[in-house]
Amino acid sequence: MEATAAIAPAIEKEEKQYSYLNLGPTHPATHGIFQNVLKMDGEVIVDSQPTIGYIHRAFEKLAERRPYNQITPITDRLNYCSAPINNIGWHMTVEKLLGVEIPKRVQYLRVIIMELARITDHLICNAVIGVDTGALTGFVYMFQQRELVYEIYEEICGARLTTNIGRIGGFERDFSPKAWEKIHKFLKEFPVVLEEFDSLLSRNRIFMDRTIGAGGISVEHALNYSFTGPNLRAAGVDYDVRVASPYSSYEDFDFVIPVGKNGDVYDRFMVRQEEMRQSLSIIKQAMKNLPEGPYHAVVPEFYLPHKEDVYNNMEALIYHFKIVMGETEVPKGEVYHCVEGGNGELGFYLISDGGRTPFRLHFRRPCFIFYQAYPEMIKGSMLSDAILTMSSMNVIAGELDA
Repeated sequence: MEATAAIAPAIEKEEKQYSYLNLGPTHPATHGIFQNVLKMDGEVIVDSQPTIGYIHRAFEKLAERRPYNQITPITDRLNYCSAPINNIGWHMTVEKLLGVEIPKRVQYLRVIIMELARITDHLICNAVIGVDTGALTGFVYMFQQRELVYEIYEEICGARLTTNIGRIGGFERDFSPKAWEKIHKFLKEFPVVLEEFDSLLSRNRIFMDRTIGAGGISVEHALNYSFTGPNLRAAGVDYDVRVASPYSSYEDFDFVIPVGKNGDVYDRFMVRQEEMRQSLSIIKQAMKNLPEGPYHAVVPEFYLPHKEDVYNNMEALIYHFKIVMGETEVPKGEVYHCVEGGNGELGFYLISDGGRTPFRLHFRRPCFIFYQAYPEMIKGSMLSDAILTMSSMNVIAGELDA
């Protein structure tokens, strides 16, 4: 008895043993190249240490060495799930610096493209949440609709994933009859598939048990971390750049900003579901009220002339050469422009010293900002909930690392 009494205090003083688990950097569940070192007490996460930068491409530094029109292709590689929003956001930033007036038709065409991109972004995110709860069918089914949107991109600009769509001042060509045909096909087929997908998961008891209460964040903490986009709206704040600071004539459109209450996985899923419905409504409104007019602004210093003119007209050839070689100077100035990206406020802070390239460019990437909250959001949860939380935040590695 005396020996046991002497040993007991020593046992009490022993430190608790924890295990450490590498979630990433190359793991199917992370949906990207980034690492989380998890401190585990059995299946419960005690702490998490994230590591990023595995696919850092120095986007901002690259932009300082390229003419303005050549920066568009490298914006594709940021959020590659909705590349056209990156492209158009950059074009509007340069147009703001130049003080260019964009034709109404161009603005409406851009809205159609950006809302299609938003749908593909949310479609991938919500389908992946289903996969991480064990429901693969919806993912495969929804991806067929993603292909329809990529066919639209291909018809408009010749590319699918990394689109390089549009130009400073507008589009390189007007939408063809075949492009409109493909858009009409998507608008007819996708709503049916979306509702089938919704009925598969949104009221599914297993899915609800897995997602309700998982990975929640309060409004106060979300705002402190500077959340924007669906992750903030799921917590209950109706902030949307399209309404707060309208651009590209978004003030002409009637749509609802969906919000959640708990900021958990289920709310983020439901907010994105409703946003896809609202995007469909916006596209239909844009097509119904599409103005007549040119498909690009009058900016010959930045807009490539038609090939026939280049081959037959000396002035057009000179403009073509100057634009491609980046010989056109821009005004000195400092501008910030943001759009509502798939993950939130997607901003470009541009400083020009009047040279052929930006003096400085900073990219406000939503993923980099809200991913900082991930360790807090998964602390105390099960490992399986941490996977779902990451999926519902829609962390895109290309945007995170830039």
